[in-house]
Order: sequence, then structure tokens, then C-alpha cells
Amino acid sequence: MLKIAVIGGRETVMGFKALGLDVYPVAGAEEARKALRSATGEGSEYAIIYIEENLTRELGREIDKFKDVPTPAIILIPGREGSTGLGMNALRAAVERAVGTNILDE
Repeated sequence: MLKIAVIGGRETVMGFKALGLDVYPVAGAEEARKALRSATGEGSEYAIIYIEENLTRELGREIDKFKDVPTPAIILIPGREGSTGLGMNALRAAVERAVGTNILDE
């Protein structure tokens, strides 16, 4: 059975543990990079990996490796500080690649 993981700051990810998701609480970009490599390594069972938006600047290249593969789906989520807009921009770009046009804007 495929699983879901959440990578981000402790305050952001621990609530997801109550929902049965695997959580990777990290204190910075290097720990997040190691967690992402662990979650996507050989034999990974993750279909979806949520990553806190504020980590994407440092993990951009690692995240980009997965933008054109079906699994795992990397989805950016807002952190404790709120949304930076990166998650919505990534979703908009993915939909535009899939559909050929931006259908999310009003």
C-alpha cells in the first residue's frame, strides 16, 4: 500500500501524524534534503510527499527531479508562518503542463 509523507518544521508536521501520515520533522534545509532523499530512495512506498513551502528554495533542484514523474507527487504546503504562494504557483504550472492551458485562474 502506498503511503504519504510530510516534511517540514516540527510545528507544521506533527499534526499530520495524528492522521496516520509519516512525518519528517526537520530543523533546516540540510535535514530536509536528507529526509527527501530517504523518502524517495530505492524501494520508496510514498505516493505523495508534502513539503513545507519555506524549504523549497534550498530543495528546488531535488524537488524538480519529480515534477514529470507520476510518483511520488511532491506537493508544497504552507508552513506555520503562512503561505508564500509557491505551492499555488507549482500547482498552476503542473496543471498547465498537463492540460495545456491555465484553468485555475478566474
